[in-house]
Amino acid sequence: MPSFRRFRVPLALAPLLLLIAGCGVQLNGMNSSGLQISSHATSVSTTGQLRFTASLPDVSPAAVTWSLASSQNNGSMGIGSIDATGLYTPPSALTSDSISIQITARLKSDPSQIATSTITVTPGFLQSLLPENAALSAGTSLEVSAQIAEVGAGSVHWTLSDNSAGTLGASTCTHAEHQYTVCHVTYTAPSFVAAQQPVTLIASVNNTATQSRLHLLLNNTGINSNALANQSTQTGPVVLGASGSNDNDYDVYKDASGNSYIADCCGGTLGALVEDSAHNLYILSNNHVLAESDQAKPGDTIDQPGLIDNACRPLSARSVGTLRYYVPLASSQTNVDAALAAVTPGAISSDGSILQFGAQGAGPNGSLGAAPPMAGTGEALTADNLNELRVVKSGRTTGLTCSTVETVDLNVKVDYYKDCAETQPYYTKTFTGQIGIGGDNFSDSGDSGSLIVDASNAQPIGLFYAGGTDGDGNGLSVANPISDVLNALGTTAGSRMSIVGTHTPHTIACLNYDKNIATSPSLPALPGVARVKASNAAQIASAALINHEKGVLGISPGQSADALGDPAVIVYIDKSHPYTEVPRTIADVRTVVVPMDAAAFVSDSAPKLPAVTPGIHLPANVLTAASAVAARYAPQLMSDPAIFGVGVAQSHDDPREAALLVLVDMDRAPQNLPAVIGGFRVRYMRLHRFHVTKSKYAGTHSVSSCSLVSRTSF
Repeated sequence: MPSFRRFRVPLALAPLLLLIAGCGVQLNGMNSSGLQISSHATSVSTTGQLRFTASLPDVSPAAVTWSLASSQNNGSMGIGSIDATGLYTPPSALTSDSISIQITARLKSDPSQIATSTITVTPGFLQSLLPENAALSAGTSLEVSAQIAEVGAGSVHWTLSDNSAGTLGASTCTHAEHQYTVCHVTYTAPSFVAAQQPVTLIASVNNTATQSRLHLLLNNTGINSNALANQSTQTGPVVLGASGSNDNDYDVYKDASGNSYIADCCGGTLGALVEDSAHNLYILSNNHVLAESDQAKPGDTIDQPGLIDNACRPLSARSVGTLRYYVPLASSQTNVDAALAAVTPGAISSDGSILQFGAQGAGPNGSLGAAPPMAGTGEALTADNLNELRVVKSGRTTGLTCSTVETVDLNVKVDYYKDCAETQPYYTKTFTGQIGIGGDNFSDSGDSGSLIVDASNAQPIGLFYAGGTDGDGNGLSVANPISDVLNALGTTAGSRMSIVGTHTPHTIACLNYDKNIATSPSLPALPGVARVKASNAAQIASAALINHEKGVLGISPGQSADALGDPAVIVYIDKSHPYTEVPRTIADVRTVVVPMDAAAFVSDSAPKLPAVTPGIHLPANVLTAASAVAARYAPQLMSDPAIFGVGVAQSHDDPREAALLVLVDMDRAPQNLPAVIGGFRVRYMRLHRFHVTKSKYAGTHSVSSCSLVSRTSF
């Protein structure tokens, strides 16, 4: 995730792009002469891709021509395609629960030599479940929908991670000859919830391994929340945190007859209400939401909801403003992704209220109300407020979510495109001094432009614009500091800008769909070479460090949480001696520092990692020193194409210390991964590179969630 932020919804079948999926076992096809083709899976969903390789009997690569054959899918939908490199892209939709595809490789030097293999293609989900997450109080119900890439047939099987945590109604599916299958189920929370309880609703396509998940937070405080309100059309003065877009933000394709039609559209979140020194009102969001990544023109119409929630139909949604100012992205002199739309009189709630920022409604099914943020220019992040800070946002896709600040002073590269489909690169921008928010469930595509505030007082903190995930529960969301946003827009407009809101601080419900407690993460087993390296370093450390009087209780081989997969030496220190000095490396192996009760210490049963509380809990002088080192080394580190971010975070190997957080592209291998830079530990986070349009769960290709026949012609 991955990556984003401007949400994309392709409309027509032919140009649909697909999400890369993971693979499992090996598949082989061979002929009598020994030509062999192989892949790492026997099946793929329509929202995946599969790479094939061809080899000669001596296992050397073979130069081949690839082809496909199948008679099982509807002719208008095709059987997919395979390129010259052997990358197979399935059809965008199926007319049955599965189809078989024969993959053929023909040796270029001798076309009589061929090898074939057969794979199975099954339908995939077109997007995450709607809603993506939700909070429910005891006894309340929620309708959930799933859209799958099957036409005229197909089903979704629903299960709960805890069968005692609520009930599911009967699943119903809508089928049509020219539309994707949509299935619904109603989830009802148990009548009694003792305390906040996370539950996962799992949807699988046709009982296959293709799944999508909805994160639920059950609570006994009467809170009900989900993003459906953020996506809906509003009829009165618009409450912000809502879906919105530039009315021109779509891509036009041509069909086989040369007729033009809309194939993709984009959008995001109308984040907050802003006023200038003359009290003119503006809608605040990102440049890539309101100004199409510098491609729009002042005066363009801004819609609510955005095109993404209005079937990509321009000129049909409600106009709430016109684009007025934006800070150019394609400039090394700018450092924000921000734009303003002049408010259409009476179209926006004049107090600046934002969806779900208010108190819960009356009655057992009362939802969170709207409320304004604090007026003014927001609050800056300091060591004092970071320690206990919880931040919240209300956005188009994930609604109200809460998390902690994971990194500050972040330098990060973000790729921008001229089109929604991200096929026309525009500019790769390096932002500095950014805010990184932890967790995989804080945001997703379409949340771009959301105002991020302090949950304890509603003070604005930042403007959300990008994020990503590793697909395994770890993610990062990135925001411009709100002071930078307002200053840059003020310079562009020639007037001081400030957030419209209340002057009375108030709390906002903190709905954290990620872990937000002290944890000792479990790690997979190290490979043999790494285990030997850890053991050797531990022997050296035992002789040099163990000293009960100085607070070092014991040494053990282990592995790092700052660099997953790296060996480490675990140093157990007496928790009554919290300032015991421990070297950051021993024999070029990282150290992990675990405080323990000396009386209870038994090396065999002691934890392998320290407990880590999400967020940053460090003194000001440490943060200042780490920020200076990050700024000094970021340009050098980010010259490596595999590294796209450098900031300041808390070490997970020794939470007493700061670490440089380095963001590594999951699809590339860095040239070097040092354990220490400038006297600070280095923590690595592997994520999919950030974009501005695609979902954080998307890889090279994205997916459609629109009707197969819903086209707008020109």
